[in-house]
Amino acid sequence: MDIVYAAEKPSIAKVLSEHVQRDIRPGDIQVHANPDETGSFFIRWRFDRYIMSPDGAVEASNREYPD
Repeated sequence: MDIVYAAEKPSIAKVLSEHVQRDIRPGDIQVHANPDETGSFFIRWRFDRYIMSPDGAVEASNREYPD
């Protein structure tokens, strides 16, 4: 299991890049902490939204969260 240790945009962009199989720069995403789960993040990239869980898994999300 891969675990994301650093909650920094470069680390999160790398994990999302691997998930969508495209190069994503840290400046291309918006990241917000997920208040429902410690270590989880909401990620916005273009018009898409994702949730990254504490173990580094990324999945698409339809949930609303702050811009």
